[in-house]
Amino acid sequence: MVQFKNRYLVMEILVDLNRETGDPDPIVLSGFNVTKAIKDSIQLNFGECGLASSLLSFQVKYVNPITKICIIRASRDDHKMIWASITMVRSIGRCPVTFNLLDLSGCIRVCRRKALECDETKFEQYKLLYGDRVTPEIEKSVKSNFERIKALEN
Repeated sequence: MVQFKNRYLVMEILVDLNRETGDPDPIVLSGFNVTKAIKDSIQLNFGECGLASSLLSFQVKYVNPITKICIIRASRDDHKMIWASITMVRSIGRCPVTFNLLDLSGCIRVCRRKALECDETKFEQYKLLYGDRVTPEIEKSVKSNFERIKALEN
C-alpha cells in the first residue's frame, strides 16, 4: 500500500487593523472562506494545472475564527506551491489579511501541539485585550475549538 506524504502548515491569519470599517471583526473566518481564498490564489498564480495538481491533498483541516489560527494539509510535492499561494493571498472576502507561517511539519501530531499552544496563547491575549466583552459563549466556542484540535487525525 502506498502512503501519501503530506505537509501540515500552521498558519496565523492577521487581519489588517487599518481598515476603514468600524466593526472590530467584520469577517467570520471559516474553513470555506480560507479554502476559497487559497484556491483562487493558486489558480491566479499557477493556473489551472497548478490548481488541479494541488487539489488532490489540499485541505484546510482546522480554523479558529477567534484566535485566527488554521492548519492546512498539502502534499509533500506541492506544499511549496501552496505556501507561495498562501503568501500571495491579500484578502478573504473584502477584508484585507496576511498569512504568517507558524510551523511546517510532516506530522499532524506535531502541528496539532503547535497549533494548540498558539491557540491558547492567542486566546489569553484576546481575553486581556477585550476584557469584559469576552462572553461565556465565546469562551465555550474557543474551548470546543481546543477539543476539535485535540481530536485532529489524518
